[in-house]
Amino acid sequence: MLAVLLFAAFWVVLGLGVFLLGTRTGRSGPGREPDYRGRRAMGWTLAIVYIAFGAAIPVLIQFGNRNNANAQVGGSELTQAEKHGRELFGQHCALCHTLTAANAVGKVGPNLDVIQPTEQLVLHTIQNGCLQNPPKGSQEACLGEGTMPSDVVQGVDATDVAQFVSKVAGNE
Repeated sequence: MLAVLLFAAFWVVLGLGVFLLGTRTGRSGPGREPDYRGRRAMGWTLAIVYIAFGAAIPVLIQFGNRNNANAQVGGSELTQAEKHGRELFGQHCALCHTLTAANAVGKVGPNLDVIQPTEQLVLHTIQNGCLQNPPKGSQEACLGEGTMPSDVVQGVDATDVAQFVSKVAGNE
């Protein structure tokens, strides 16, 4: 919102300055030389305003958006653990799984945006892996086309990934 206001203010100031510069006649009359100092000062002022706004608006937009982009995914604010889980997902899981919030477009594992797994299911699958043809009574059945090894990430890292996936899956 601030960037929009600054952008509008820039054009208003620039337009008024150009208008004033164009309507200013200076001191002229019979036997007098026109005074161009005021016109030159106005020109320099407009140039400084133009440069200041031209640099300030992009900088404000860049820094303002970066903080929001890192803190949120799909309008959801991420905790530190979930941010860590997003990084780990990108390193260990994004090659196989599709998850829009992580910009992952894997083709082997299940699309997590479609199945929207719970945190417990994600954590269980990370810890135990999955097999295409599991033994009878086993809980390691895969939902996708590939086989997932167990303990891809471990401990707190596995919990962080599970929290991240369960929070953002299907929310984009």
